[in-house]
Amino acid sequence: MQALRVSELGEPRDVLELVESPLPQPGPNQVLVRVAAAPVNFPDALMCRGQYQVKPETPFTPGVELCGEIVELGSGVGGFDTGERVIGAGAVPTGGFAEYALMDAARTFPAPAALSDAEAASLFIGYQTGWFGLHRRGALREGETLLVHAASGGVGSAAVQLGKAAGATVIGVVGGPEKAEVARELGADVVIDRRSEDFVEVVKETTGGRGADVIYDPVGGETYERSTKCVAFEGRILIIGFASGKIPTPGLNHALIKNYSIVGLHWGLYNERDPAAVREAHDDLSRMADEGRLAPLVSQRVGLAELAEATQRVADGHTVGRVVYANS
Repeated sequence: MQALRVSELGEPRDVLELVESPLPQPGPNQVLVRVAAAPVNFPDALMCRGQYQVKPETPFTPGVELCGEIVELGSGVGGFDTGERVIGAGAVPTGGFAEYALMDAARTFPAPAALSDAEAASLFIGYQTGWFGLHRRGALREGETLLVHAASGGVGSAAVQLGKAAGATVIGVVGGPEKAEVARELGADVVIDRRSEDFVEVVKETTGGRGADVIYDPVGGETYERSTKCVAFEGRILIIGFASGKIPTPGLNHALIKNYSIVGLHWGLYNERDPAAVREAHDDLSRMADEGRLAPLVSQRVGLAELAEATQRVADGHTVGRVVYANS
């Protein structure tokens, strides 16, 4: 089979090499799938650079999320059949940036029938993160105001759709007119172009000075620091990630004075500590997809030969929605 392989660490466009590779063999509690689609996630780029918390030994094939058709079951696998269309986590070092990939059965789920392969592949990490962030950690309620940073990106776009599905007023922050149009198409009630507007002032104006009840922050750095200036009384700032590359140092005295919560989310821990909750989230997300209430925004489909450059664009923040490797 063909696969993208990282033999040494560096920028994705430099280290992702298209190679011929033997077909991987599923181990106990694993399934082998023919990859139908695999989105590019920021962690894929970080793995290439050696900057992700999970550091597979080289050589490895990235692709932390995918949709595929089961072709072989490893020992101990129950509840699945060959030919079944599934989504879930790629078992790096044999991840989804290939024609075939391995998946751990515990992190594999039926693909929603209403979604295309590219859409279904994008439903796992970003939407699970949004579901746990907004509902389990942020306790978002109908009628509240949700502020989403990087609202046109893969993680942010999921939060916009999930916020609207929950009955919140959604304010999306983006960088540039093209991304602003995407956020509007996703359903954001108010869209702020951070390049020409001060999101703190717009949030205050939109909420009559009250501020946002929940702030969804996958950016960190100055974005977090300025978010503290427009969070509501008893608001919740969700720490999703640090795409800016800068980890902020919160002023805890400020959180005390304004009565807001700083809430962390490491979604991957739920796979280890509470897998039943991950299944619950999947079932809820699948139901909403089947009802037409959400669908991942796929902005571009690429082949394996184009995937290294596409991963670089995601790493550099030059994409909207999901860029997906489509194996067709």
